[in-house]
Amino acid sequence: MTNATPDDVMAQLHLFGLARDRLRAAMAGRLGVGLTDIDALEYLEHYAAMTQRELGARLLLTSGAVTLLVDRLERMGLVTRRVHPDDRRLTLVELVPDSELPTLPEMEAFHQHLKGAASRLNPAARRAIVDLLSSLAEHAEEASEKMRGRTEPRRRPG
Repeated sequence: MTNATPDDVMAQLHLFGLARDRLRAAMAGRLGVGLTDIDALEYLEHYAAMTQRELGARLLLTSGAVTLLVDRLERMGLVTRRVHPDDRRLTLVELVPDSELPTLPEMEAFHQHLKGAASRLNPAARRAIVDLLSSLAEHAEEASEKMRGRTEPRRRPG
């Protein structure tokens, strides 16, 4: 496709999102974990250590649910908890280096393909893609926040 329209870009981003969802679901099935567990691991991989509260907010989980999730991932040897260095009231959650998570050849191949495709782009094209995806992620977060604000139960005054 030599002259991709904005609609073509949008359609391909949606198709990629759907394909990535299927890939993540297959990965979760192979590892015997849930999609929320995969989400948690991806957030921790990207952001490094986070408080349980921060992780729960990103995953839209209650404090009880995020505690159960972290307990489960900790029993699996994937994450560890430690006291926050600046505030002992907070608990940080982080990935265990060289964890017990098995390597999936299909994921390795996908990541190699992704990295190879990105490396074949010139620096200006890579910068444009990074800027586009960053802007889209920011706007998706804003839309998500607005939608959650509309769907949360309203409290009666008093």
